[in-house]
Amino acid sequence: MRAGLVQLNVTDDVDVNIPVTVAHVRAAVAGGAGFVLTPEVTGLLTADKLRQRALIVPEDQDRTLAALRDEAARAGIWLLIGSLGIKVRDEADGRFANRSFLIGPDGGIVARYDKIHMFDVNVSDTEVFRESAEYRPGAQAVVAATPFGKIGLSVCYDLRFPHLYRRLAQGGAEILTIPAAFNHITGQAHWEVLLRARAIESGAWVLAPAQTGQHIQDSAPGKRRTHGHSMVVAPWGEVVSDAGAEPGVTFAEIDLDQVARARHRVPSLSHDRPFDGP
Repeated sequence: MRAGLVQLNVTDDVDVNIPVTVAHVRAAVAGGAGFVLTPEVTGLLTADKLRQRALIVPEDQDRTLAALRDEAARAGIWLLIGSLGIKVRDEADGRFANRSFLIGPDGGIVARYDKIHMFDVNVSDTEVFRESAEYRPGAQAVVAATPFGKIGLSVCYDLRFPHLYRRLAQGGAEILTIPAAFNHITGQAHWEVLLRARAIESGAWVLAPAQTGQHIQDSAPGKRRTHGHSMVVAPWGEVVSDAGAEPGVTFAEIDLDQVARARHRVPSLSHDRPFDGP
């Protein structure tokens, strides 16, 4: 199976972002991809909380979701929408879900995953993030079956929690999706090594489409910068594809025989032992 990872530099204008994303998806299809993946916050990235609240809508009203479902059906492809901010009607405190969608070749939603781990960090004196103030954490790990393998879904900051990926792999996942809008500071230090670690520990393919660059925002200029380097990592830990820092599409051939070989050589997923402490 040929995968195409879309690397984006989204703005705070949904009407600008949709045609750019669709064009990249079409480029991935033209390049032979049967599975296309977009990054976290594909539809909108803004540091302006009031603007965010005005633009995030329920799932059935989200124009990015509708456009990409139509595109998957038009092209007859599998499509992972890395994540969208979604208004959740049953959330009493008004927080959103950071939700990843797996779309089938008929445009139907095959699986949903709400990001479990919230990015509440102090990256530097000037970059402080409190994702949990706007987004409610998910509580359900998700493995989805496709004709080309079982996919374990995750989003961005989940990457730092290896127990999630172990559970996904032990639950049958052969491919791990890690769409991200990874911070440029932590990305330089940790992005590649964490992706490689998750692939090695799980004996699984890692597909990690990413946001990149300085995100131009009329409402809050200069507030967000992301690392880029959308990456595909093989089950033995080799980096198969690295998109660099520019928006575009990067490709990789996904061979599930490599999953079986890696797990046969180092069968650590079946070697868990009970222990006491600390």
